[in-house]
Amino acid sequence: MAESKQTAKQALQEWASYVDNIRRETPVETGLSHSDIEKKKRYLEDHVFEWISYFFPNYAKYPFAAFHRRAITRLISNPEWYEVLSWSRELAKSTVVMFVVLYLVLTGKKKNVMLASATQDAARRLLAPYKANLEGNQRLIAFYGEQQSIGNWTDLEFITKGGAAFRAIGAGNAPRGSRNEAVRPDVLLVDDFDTDEECRNPDIIQKKWEWYEQAFYATRSISEPTLIVWCGNIIAKDCCVVRAAGYADSHDIVNIRDKDGRSTWPEKNTEEHINETLSKISTVSAQKEYFNNPISEGEVFKEINFGKVPALSKFRFLINYGDPAPGENRSKGASTKSCILMGLLGDKLYIIKAKLDHGLNADFIQWYIDHELYVNGKTPVYHYMENNKLQDPFFQQVFKPLVAKARRKQGISLTISPDEQPKTDKATRIEANLEPLNREGRLVFNEAEKDDPHMKRLVDQFSLFTMRLKFPADGPDCVEGGYRIIKNKTVALQPTIALHGRRNKNKL
Repeated sequence: MAESKQTAKQALQEWASYVDNIRRETPVETGLSHSDIEKKKRYLEDHVFEWISYFFPNYAKYPFAAFHRRAITRLISNPEWYEVLSWSRELAKSTVVMFVVLYLVLTGKKKNVMLASATQDAARRLLAPYKANLEGNQRLIAFYGEQQSIGNWTDLEFITKGGAAFRAIGAGNAPRGSRNEAVRPDVLLVDDFDTDEECRNPDIIQKKWEWYEQAFYATRSISEPTLIVWCGNIIAKDCCVVRAAGYADSHDIVNIRDKDGRSTWPEKNTEEHINETLSKISTVSAQKEYFNNPISEGEVFKEINFGKVPALSKFRFLINYGDPAPGENRSKGASTKSCILMGLLGDKLYIIKAKLDHGLNADFIQWYIDHELYVNGKTPVYHYMENNKLQDPFFQQVFKPLVAKARRKQGISLTISPDEQPKTDKATRIEANLEPLNREGRLVFNEAEKDDPHMKRLVDQFSLFTMRLKFPADGPDCVEGGYRIIKNKTVALQPTIALHGRRNKNKL
């Protein structure tokens, strides 16, 4: 009992400190008359972004990104609205929703807010910033009056002096009868509703979804406009967030990086910070938590086979195949350039060396040279580069001069042939040509390169490959291209078959 009292006392002290920090961080200008306050309040309410920055300086530390502005505008402009925000971690989805809800409540547009989360404790934590700001934010109090009421002020449910009700509910609990006098809930918030463990059980997901639809959502009024907002990432193919998105007026998906590999909120999350954060977790976790991409390892390539590569002199020849990828971008989210050294011995395809990264075109050409020097004449190496019709002008105007420059500067003999064979659908090619090879243990990755960052990226791309191509597959695509060249050249070199291909005039 004594321990319980001590815990409760500590919790009260922590809460008081939390509210006191908000109080200190929201000082009000001295000398403001009632008229000054009313004039400024009218201006701020007409300029919502300035309203947020003024009343929440401790939260709104960074400029809003464009996606923040668009979402805030949608939420305050549509009294009847259903929004799902699948924003990556570190993009402030719950905080932005709090700004919007407090704006709507304090300006009298909404009266009854219900918040649901996976558990009662989670809902309590999510409601805490609302309660703390209504208790201690000096600017809100100066402009809108004291909000804390007597007798209706707990960590799970409270009603402000202005008559606005807030209630936090854990999934599965009873929200029925959640009226604020005659007002049914006109703001329904759902935040962190899905959990990893529950998403592994479709029966639980179905049960939670039924609770949301039949118990939580059904508390709203049919005749009065209601704002419904979900905050949650797509952590599984079937989860409640995905189901909610199917009904939403807007499903806003924003990842930590955009499709070009740049930070979506650079004012807060720099490339260096993103790189450092993602380097400390697995690719699977990074994709789920920061890119709304719940992928499972081994969907197609169920196991990765590592083994010892025989002496290079035992190979009749090796293929060094490269895919240049468009552009010159070292950003970690851009398309990856790839250059894979591989060889066929017996019935096994060995992945001997890999280069797979973002980089400049000069870096890409250097990878060919690095692999040539690695082989060091132990067996012939044929160098190829993917070169479809769209790529050919770049091949002629950029890569040929770069190769010529590298030959002169490094004194090395290097010839790269363009692979101009038309290619069919990427995912289908990779699965059809490489999955059987891998399943039979005949696709072997060099165990000596297991810890090399480039080889790790290649293995990741194989492990996370799906037919939907929701994760980059530049490396597997490169291996498939090289394997096709190996098979064609093996047939061409058979002594019993006389096949003479024309010399390609486009060789570098």
